[in-house]
Amino acid sequence: MRKPYYLILAVLLLCSHDLYLKMETYFLSTGDTATLQLYNGTFDKSENTITRDRMLDASYTVNGTRTSITEDQWIDIDTTITQVSFKATQPGTYVAGVSTKARNIELSAEKFNSYLEHDGVLDMLEKRKTEQKLDQDAVESYQKHVKAIYQVGNTRTNDWQTVLGYPIEFVPMQNPYDAYSGGTLEVQLLLDGRPLTNQLVYANHVPSGHSQDEAEHEHTHDGSTHSHDHDKAAQDHEHEHTHDGSTHSHDHDKAAQDHEHEHTHDGSTHSHKHEKEHSHDQKAQQESHTHTSGQQLRTDDMGMITVDLPKDGIYYLRTIHMNEVQDNDSLTHQSKWATLTFEVTHEHGAATHTHDYDHEHHDEDGIPTWIFILGSILVIGLLFLLFKNKNNNA
Repeated sequence: MRKPYYLILAVLLLCSHDLYLKMETYFLSTGDTATLQLYNGTFDKSENTITRDRMLDASYTVNGTRTSITEDQWIDIDTTITQVSFKATQPGTYVAGVSTKARNIELSAEKFNSYLEHDGVLDMLEKRKTEQKLDQDAVESYQKHVKAIYQVGNTRTNDWQTVLGYPIEFVPMQNPYDAYSGGTLEVQLLLDGRPLTNQLVYANHVPSGHSQDEAEHEHTHDGSTHSHDHDKAAQDHEHEHTHDGSTHSHDHDKAAQDHEHEHTHDGSTHSHKHEKEHSHDQKAQQESHTHTSGQQLRTDDMGMITVDLPKDGIYYLRTIHMNEVQDNDSLTHQSKWATLTFEVTHEHGAATHTHDYDHEHHDEDGIPTWIFILGSILVIGLLFLLFKNKNNNA
């Protein structure tokens, strides 16, 4: 009886690899080593490396100077992650990017429709439904263009607004490191250098060390130093950055997640890990394997979206622009993929700095904790002596 579910699942799990330029932390100190990893799969797990011959451009920009990342600088960590490291010698807001050559893939009608649904290319899926083309196979040409913005030291530079000239790319309208959790960030999407209107964009975030609940880090506010306790069982590494002239460090959570499923693309099989187990219900299966979680946004007439930044964390934006190819015997569709990653933390200051957990700070409007505890002990002691005297007199 389970075979139909497996057959359905085999179709539903056919999703494409997203490509992200990812860092463990997007806050560095001047002189630190910046390590960028290409994640080819999902934001949580990479499934394949990127061969050097596919890279049309790999570069980073700071203080107005764009530096190429050469082929020999990249290394493959294993069969899944391609990585590059270099010294962040200058303070500033860096933008790094990678652009890849187009590749073709042939898909049956059923697999193509499933891919459109679960990767969120919903406009093309609706077009196929309207034009009654759901039974037509597809040959798609796809290319991927990714960016990451990270902060080195305190100095903010205007490099965050650099247009790398990719066929499709996200460009924020303000420095992401002048935005804070609880706020928003406006981002423009460009296609061939022009604003792309009415395009679906997905935005999501994962926790970073700034939003963990129980590990410990120490930092300074308005001249006084205090520490926070976060979950120490899940921390793996630490980094420092500076706010308002003071330096503090955060521990990041690299704990693995629990659940895994597999799907294929480009002739390879890859898996995703999730925290929750899948239901055998078909609808639950479909929902759990989409790549469209988080905020679903649509660009306006200027190609703009407004991304909510509800919590501290690492944010990632993704979109797939697809159109039909006319008068071409070898292709039916062309797609251009774009992603953008950056990190957001809370604003540090006396008026804005809040935490959801308790500090052993004095409450200026109430009784300090240590006085309350000492007073309680004295009251209990007096009551004990009183009852003891009564018993002796009896």
